[in-house]
Amino acid sequence: MIRVALADDQAIVRMGLRALIDREPDLEYVGEAEDGAAALDLIRDTRPDVLLLDVRMPGMDGLDTLRAIAADPGLRGTRVVMVTTFEVDQYVFAALQAGASGFVLKDSAPSELTRAIRVVASGEALLSPSVTKKVIGLFGRHDIAPIDGLDTLTPREREMVAWVATGRSNGEIAEELTLSPDTVRTHVSRAMVKLHARDRAQLVVFAVRAGLTLPT
Repeated sequence: MIRVALADDQAIVRMGLRALIDREPDLEYVGEAEDGAAALDLIRDTRPDVLLLDVRMPGMDGLDTLRAIAADPGLRGTRVVMVTTFEVDQYVFAALQAGASGFVLKDSAPSELTRAIRVVASGEALLSPSVTKKVIGLFGRHDIAPIDGLDTLTPREREMVAWVATGRSNGEIAEELTLSPDTVRTHVSRAMVKLHARDRAQLVVFAVRAGLTLPT
């Protein structure tokens, strides 16, 4: 069972997401908060596997809440999916840098939201295709420093990093390439170690920065 908490300042959004989670047999809704400070208390009390976190909230906003979670070793067991109506570059970049495991929009299909919960709970990262485009656009407009360790990747590891940047899970990549999920997981893990990537979300950033693309 995947334990899920929610932080959003809009009661109607919390109601809708709770109804969505409650109907899924493998998800358990453990609580909700209307601002960042309350979200931190909620995480400490309930220890959810995944927190759905709004970006814009009064007081402590979603990004400050995310940074506080990342800075507290006792809270790092909770993975964070940013859920927002905004696709603004600064929010995408800041959330990834602060340690978000996923980033989806509030108007996404219900299946995409529940998939995001399951993907990040399994230790992977998820970005919606529209958010990935924003990240690519952001880095395309800035001078990017070289990435240490890129030249140590094998061709297969470079390919896997490019696949990760598409937002697909290990299982989905394995299906595309007719490989086992364990094989994909091994290649991705090795690439993360070589690139000193904190998590898969950061691996996405590195892939975009390096201009890694899928083989044609």
